[in-house]
Amino acid sequence: MKPNITTIPISEIFEETEGCPICRMYGMIEAHYVEYITGAAMMAPDVRVQTNKTGFCHRHFSMMVNTGPRLSNALLLQTHIDELRKKVFPKKDSDPADKKMLAAIGSNKSTCYVCDRIDHDILHLLATVYVQFGSDPDFREQFSKQDFICLDHYALIMSNVNKKAMDKKTLADFYTAVNRLSKGYMDTLYDDVTHFTTMFDYRNAGGDYKNSKDAIERSVRFLTSRKVDENLK
Repeated sequence: MKPNITTIPISEIFEETEGCPICRMYGMIEAHYVEYITGAAMMAPDVRVQTNKTGFCHRHFSMMVNTGPRLSNALLLQTHIDELRKKVFPKKDSDPADKKMLAAIGSNKSTCYVCDRIDHDILHLLATVYVQFGSDPDFREQFSKQDFICLDHYALIMSNVNKKAMDKKTLADFYTAVNRLSKGYMDTLYDDVTHFTTMFDYRNAGGDYKNSKDAIERSVRFLTSRKVDENLK
């Protein structure tokens, strides 16, 4: 398959093999929107309308504050807070908040502009993955060389697979590759975690941990799509 503007980002993601390729895809999109939202998007009225409405989750607020200009973050918060305060509080302090107001608070907590954009864009990138797997033998080989596909992204890949992008044999090869990268890795994690627990038996004192020393951290990464945050205590 001849490289083009849609295939090049996918090829670059799959050139690496460490970790889950869809997590890397997620990270690429995430970094783009965190930078965009505190940069070029400041001059895009339609984007500001959306961010005022949805706000951001804690993770993406944190990334924006840590990487974006302080003024941009303040302007985003100014208009978002202004719109939100009109929805969640009664006009009189002596009045109770009604169900609609309380629902708006819950909605604000569960919505995020960056998360929405990632969920939208990642499906478009996956569409290219299916096409590349169906038409490019080199890409199929690179796909199969990945470390693993985490559990969340296993579900994402399997639930959105484009069967029309592959012939019957290639589709079977695709399912085989995805299952080996996810179920096969999970089986390995189980064995490693099990071996790790046996090393606490006094009869195994001084024994070989083999590949189990980081089994806990690898398991968390596989199950949650995130590495263990060492800053959380």
